[in-house]
Amino acid sequence: MQREPRNSLGAAPHPPPNPSHMNTTTPRLLLLAHGSRQPEWARPFEAVLAAVRASRPELRVELAYLESMQPSLAQALLEAGAAGCTQLHLVPLFLGAGGHLQRDIPQAVRDAQLQHPHLTVRVAAAAGDSPDIVAALAAYALRCAQG
Repeated sequence: MQREPRNSLGAAPHPPPNPSHMNTTTPRLLLLAHGSRQPEWARPFEAVLAAVRASRPELRVELAYLESMQPSLAQALLEAGAAGCTQLHLVPLFLGAGGHLQRDIPQAVRDAQLQHPHLTVRVAAAAGDSPDIVAALAAYALRCAQG
């Protein structure tokens, strides 16, 4: 029985992006999760990545992490810049806009832009600021309360 390849943290690597996504004028979408030392923690975020890729196969979509997992936000931004990407949409999959969104993410973007000034990064609000996410969480909580 063959085992699925794993990264250094024991997690399965992300599936490779579609080669047609190498067009540098097409905006990239970078999903950002916090990260954890527990490899299985990433499964819901990998499911979001897979769903976005399935919905928009023409769009280059990646997943990065702030801490403890790879690729890091810094690595993902530098890779995009090195590949000639000029427009990147960064979507923090966070419920709230704490210190990471106020300090760490903007700093990582500034650092990447120092090396790749052609890279424009648009950072979305925290996912939890979306009324759709709030409604989904409320519906989930109500389903849980029904037993």
